[in-house]
Amino acid sequence: MSNSREVVIVGGGAMGCAVAYHLAKEGVGATIVEREGVGSQASGYSAGGLNPLQGYGIPGPLAPLALDSFRMHVESCGQLKDESGLDFRPQMVSMVKAAFEESELSQLQETLDIFQAANGFSAQWVEPEDLYSLEPRLAQGILRGLQTEGNAAVDSLLYTVALSKAAEKLGATVRLGVVIGFEKAGERVTTVLLEDGEISCDSVVVAAGPWSAQAGRRLGTLIPVEPLKGEILRMETPGSAPLTHDFSWGRVSLHPRPGGQVWVSSTEEWCGFDRRPSKSARRGLLGEAAKLMPGIVEAVLVKHTACLRPVTPDWLPIIGRASGWSNVYVATGGAKKGILISPGTGKAVADLITRGETQVPIGPFAPERFAPAGA
Repeated sequence: MSNSREVVIVGGGAMGCAVAYHLAKEGVGATIVEREGVGSQASGYSAGGLNPLQGYGIPGPLAPLALDSFRMHVESCGQLKDESGLDFRPQMVSMVKAAFEESELSQLQETLDIFQAANGFSAQWVEPEDLYSLEPRLAQGILRGLQTEGNAAVDSLLYTVALSKAAEKLGATVRLGVVIGFEKAGERVTTVLLEDGEISCDSVVVAAGPWSAQAGRRLGTLIPVEPLKGEILRMETPGSAPLTHDFSWGRVSLHPRPGGQVWVSSTEEWCGFDRRPSKSARRGLLGEAAKLMPGIVEAVLVKHTACLRPVTPDWLPIIGRASGWSNVYVATGGAKKGILISPGTGKAVADLITRGETQVPIGPFAPERFAPAGA
């Protein structure tokens, strides 16, 4: 346990800002060090979906943290809006999943079973005639739809900035900079070295997304996180009625956004640290989206974004004290669930720093699971 009053957080995404926010609520000072600005990486380009019932590790080891974090989102969104002065557009989401082939119905049945079994969530079949009444612009030939209720979404960039702003109002600091190393004394880090200075510290939190691995190498500890590229198209449909639901089919989803935009998401590609939007991804997303809603090809592309999601070898996050260190903590590897699990992650790491323990269910995500044998 640390009596820290000076914590340096490497990374200004949702994870790092959530740690700073929960530390600030405990009266602990923190400095967020971010290369390009708060929310400038994956946290600022996510579709912002908060689905605690499905995804890699759900059902499974990620489910308890996902559900706890979802409840924290729902219960604290009003408070965070007040504390930060930002409306990050929290909303409940109705999603309609479509099936064009008989083989796709089993996956929808699995979703139906999961949602009907969860408190506060629901799902129901939608027959074709009702589906086209709900949204006549859908492609013909849909065999059946499944409508789910209970999920939520936020504007991921505004949410991340809201965390940082609320933390700053409680005493945290945001500093633009590039971390180039650490000064150490035994099992403790005493100073974080930047290109343009240094910061003395009592604790360090590595929350740099896929760049966390680089920080780990500088610390001599393994933080195995790789970048998974994801791309989203932000479209406008002038003169068309806005979508009233999210719609999905296969690997493509259509998300209505304020101002009449429709976001088309998303791709997955292993291509290192290449963050450039690609023509092939744009063609692929539009092609898949047009199979679900043909009129999307007439929409105007407003912005094409690409980001790098942090993914670990087992696709589960890394949360906890770093192997071999008494005052270094890790909060990374959220993959496609980083926005969702950020509240629980932030609370857990803040608890570990201030109390030495936490009630947040992070047991399966300890950094030492990746420590070399005998380390």
